[in-house]
Amino acid sequence: MTDIGFIGLGIMGRPMAGHLLAAGHRLHVLASSAAAKDLVAAGAVACTSGKEIAEKSSVVIVMVPDTPDVESVLFKSDGVAEGLSKGKIVVDMSSISPLATKAFAKKVNALGADYLDAPVSGGEVGAKAASLTIMVGGAPATFDAVKPLFEKMGKNVTLVGGNGDGQTTKVANQIIVALTIEAVAEGLLFASKAGADPALVRQALMGGLATSRILELHGERMIKRTFDPGFRIELHQKDLNLALEGARALGLSLPNTSTAQQLFNACVAHGGKAWDHSAMVRALETMANHDVAKG
Repeated sequence: MTDIGFIGLGIMGRPMAGHLLAAGHRLHVLASSAAAKDLVAAGAVACTSGKEIAEKSSVVIVMVPDTPDVESVLFKSDGVAEGLSKGKIVVDMSSISPLATKAFAKKVNALGADYLDAPVSGGEVGAKAASLTIMVGGAPATFDAVKPLFEKMGKNVTLVGGNGDGQTTKVANQIIVALTIEAVAEGLLFASKAGADPALVRQALMGGLATSRILELHGERMIKRTFDPGFRIELHQKDLNLALEGARALGLSLPNTSTAQQLFNACVAHGGKAWDHSAMVRALETMANHDVAKG
């Protein structure tokens, strides 16, 4: 049994933490979190601060929305860093800036603790099913120590390099996911506008080269109009901002990533920041004056 701290009990963090608790580990959570009540009722230990969580845990997992949130959790007064000591491990499973990740890792290492960046892909479905893809950056020995915990939350767990490389991999993932959502949306919109049944078109495409998890899951959302997250557009916007900022720093052009971001921006302008990212199709539908579901 491992003493694990878990900070960030949102749509994905709550089921991830639940898997660790169900596996027999002692779980420490912030008492101030509404989601913590169910976990505490199931046996988790309620703590009052990140510092207390770090003091009581050998591994502290952070799963919060953005770079400033991770920085606050780790380094604010009474934060995780104040409770760290030699041999403890911080695992950031959020999706944040690779450059900031490297800086955070250095600060944590200076306190004698180890650091892994381990962002995930798979959304709420993957979090609940413990089937997440986990992309890890850090030292091999630290990865080996934490891997049994990762395997309680995901199925595809890969050490991709040093600190920051996990976050870089996640940014690449989010580029591919956004562009694939856009492609599926365009394809189904074209088919629907041409008079075909988009549900049957999707079914046919699932057996060919165009098949993908995006076509399977998000294509169905587009047809059935089930746009509750899922993975919120505002979070995917954040990830694409990281991609575009990184591209500028690298002198790299990502034209289709820019287009996908503009489509997300259009959704937000229509009140859709909390829609599932499959709702990108709504921006294309607005331009076409036609909904995929009309067939």
